[in-house]
Amino acid sequence: TDTISTGSDYKLWTTVKVPRGFSLEAHCELLAKKVGAERFRLMPAKGIFTLGVGHVRRKTIEPGSKADKPARMNPVQMVNLNEGEWDVLLALKREFAPEEIRPSPWVARAKEAGVSGEQFFRIAEELNARKIIGRFSTFLEHVKPSAGGVRVTRFNALFHWAVPHGREIEAGGEVGRHHILTHCYWREAGPEFKNVNIMAVAHGTDKQLLLDHKAAIDRHLRACSIPVSYTNVFWGGRSEIKPSEISPHIYRDWLAHQSKS
Repeated sequence: TDTISTGSDYKLWTTVKVPRGFSLEAHCELLAKKVGAERFRLMPAKGIFTLGVGHVRRKTIEPGSKADKPARMNPVQMVNLNEGEWDVLLALKREFAPEEIRPSPWVARAKEAGVSGEQFFRIAEELNARKIIGRFSTFLEHVKPSAGGVRVTRFNALFHWAVPHGREIEAGGEVGRHHILTHCYWREAGPEFKNVNIMAVAHGTDKQLLLDHKAAIDRHLRACSIPVSYTNVFWGGRSEIKPSEISPHIYRDWLAHQSKS
């Protein structure tokens, strides 16, 4: 944050996942030891209103620009996959090597998953319909300049709002409908963060413009008669993006390797 405020002593924020059957708490304890963290706080998402990319096209969005209706919340929940679905999901999720970027890149991935191209696409569509596929992106780095020296973004803003208990879905829907946002979640932050429960992320090259977007969202919440007892902005500096591992087999191997290192 720009100033000392509630929660500003937490300097590293990240999203973590572990496969079903493993502990987030134990995972973060391991990471804390690795990086020498004094403490950490888990804030599991209860619902997701917005999750996407599109940093470049968002550069021209005006403050206050929003969808015609509130964002719909997708509740966070456990899902069961059969072996064939796991094979396709892992083939879908793994990053492309440069030499794989060619016409019909999924043909080789379907073969890897042990299914035909038609089966691969059918299962992928089913996974997507079940909201298991989060997003695809050819751009994951937020701050580093491109090969041509152009920065896609310079500022990563994390917006916080504390709204009354029982109005989280309503408030998240009104916040999440704003086009500038790449993420919007319902997370319970607790007393250390003045009971913030709605969080959203926006990226840009102009810090004041991001603040203008935040002000427009604040005005919209007031217009909707949604009380906000506390709000804040956290600014991200350097960012490194890497998808979390969700395969139980790969994660188990990783844990075994960590125990030896």
